[in-house]
Amino acid sequence: MAFQCEYSSMKQTTSSEHWSDRMPQGMDLEITNHPLTMRQVVNLVIAMDRLKGSQSEKVQSSEFRDEDLLNLLLENALDEQLVLELTEAAPPRGFTAIEPSQQCMLRDHQKRSMVLVKEAMGLHAIRLQGGTTDHEVSLNMSTYLDPRPSASAQPVALGIRGTKLYLSCTQKADRPTLHLEEVENTDDLKSISKDSDMVRFLFYRTDIGVSASSLVSALHSGWYISTATEDNLPVEVCLQSESRYRSFTILQG
Repeated sequence: MAFQCEYSSMKQTTSSEHWSDRMPQGMDLEITNHPLTMRQVVNLVIAMDRLKGSQSEKVQSSEFRDEDLLNLLLENALDEQLVLELTEAAPPRGFTAIEPSQQCMLRDHQKRSMVLVKEAMGLHAIRLQGGTTDHEVSLNMSTYLDPRPSASAQPVALGIRGTKLYLSCTQKADRPTLHLEEVENTDDLKSISKDSDMVRFLFYRTDIGVSASSLVSALHSGWYISTATEDNLPVEVCLQSESRYRSFTILQG
């Protein structure tokens, strides 16, 4: 039986002869000049440890049975699977943006459009008539991987297309408020630590039924992006108990 170890820093001839003298009778060690991956190193160490331990009692001569090799490989595979499961279980430390962003428009429950009011640095919900739809805001919606994945909610950031303005939710006086903030370096939004104040730019999107979605602040849990019952009033955040519209249709384009 031959074991192949791909390790670049060992010389092919003298090293093989040196280790072959130490191998059990009937076994050889071959060394070639190729770099090892970390997984291959772990597998080799585990295999050699098995051979030195319980299996070494059986490998006293060339009578190394197929059953012995199969048992050794199965034990090694189980150990590797456990290591991989523990590694994959480690959660990410923050929110990571998924490229590319989605271009969309929001319409509230009354089919009103979102219009930018620059003087107030905010959005108003307005029922636009024919010929005035060019005032409607087009958004870039970026989706994120969540450090605490949820089956029903997806973290998103909402920026006004063609600008560096993004919706944010921050505390003001005794309650959170919705703002439009200018982000000088939009690369700062590609990866957001879950403990960073940049979380104010994130909202959890939850789809309701077939075509409606709600948007709740990731920083201030329970505060929804909402519109008033009257026309031409600011888009704000509210609690579920308040009499405002909290669902939106998200239109592509």
